[in-house]
Amino acid sequence: MAAVRDVYQFIDKIAPFNTQEGFDNAGFLVGRGEREVTKILVALDITLEVAREAARWGAELVVAHHPVIFHPVKSVTDETPVGQVLLELAEHKIAAVCAHTNLDAALGGVNDCLAQALELTDIGQLCQAGVDGEGRPYGIGRTGIVHRPGLSAKEYAAFVKGKLGASSVRFVDGGKPVSRVAVGGGACGSMLEDAIAQGCDTFVTADLKYNNFLDARALGLTLLDAGHFATENVACAPLVRRLAEAFQDVEVRLSEVHREVYQSV
Repeated sequence: MAAVRDVYQFIDKIAPFNTQEGFDNAGFLVGRGEREVTKILVALDITLEVAREAARWGAELVVAHHPVIFHPVKSVTDETPVGQVLLELAEHKIAAVCAHTNLDAALGGVNDCLAQALELTDIGQLCQAGVDGEGRPYGIGRTGIVHRPGLSAKEYAAFVKGKLGASSVRFVDGGKPVSRVAVGGGACGSMLEDAIAQGCDTFVTADLKYNNFLDARALGLTLLDAGHFATENVACAPLVRRLAEAFQDVEVRLSEVHREVYQSV
């Protein structure tokens, strides 16, 4: 039977934790490494609702993308949102493993899943940060050729919204038909010039600021903000499949309660 530490080691193999960004806190964050695992719940975030879902189902482990502990915690009480989640996990003996920027950068990780969800072909790296211990290149972002070259910015925004199930897509038209696309799951607004350097006319990411759109228009780059959840949640279902294949005696399920936190009108 698998243990929490076995699952951590598997994730470390496909998305090495030592490749995470310096600001990050990915890893084995809650629980006991030798705890036996029969059920794993996968979610983008470990919210209180997700922790309670794991408890109801009887999961011993939650595997998430965003770290359940990101900033230093000075206390664990029910008076803070983070404390409530950590107490829910601890009181039900549920462990947490979180693969964040290491999964963003890994081959087959968040950005490859995003590129595939948008039906890009000839997929390559947007920025290579290095090579992992297995000799595999890693880095944030991907590039590729659009599924149907020649779409307008508005047409492509509608396509992206439908494919990702996004609440909305904000965009600015760079003035060129969509052909070569860069993608960056989550907040990658600092990578506009990287997309242009790779010959991309379009960039799909999230959490963009007003000045990002101004800069993109001036640079002739079509820029789309499809939302943080929508651009990263695409990696959760593939992660369920990979865990289920690796641990065939363990039930692995995608969270049914975690979804986009906001609505659009």
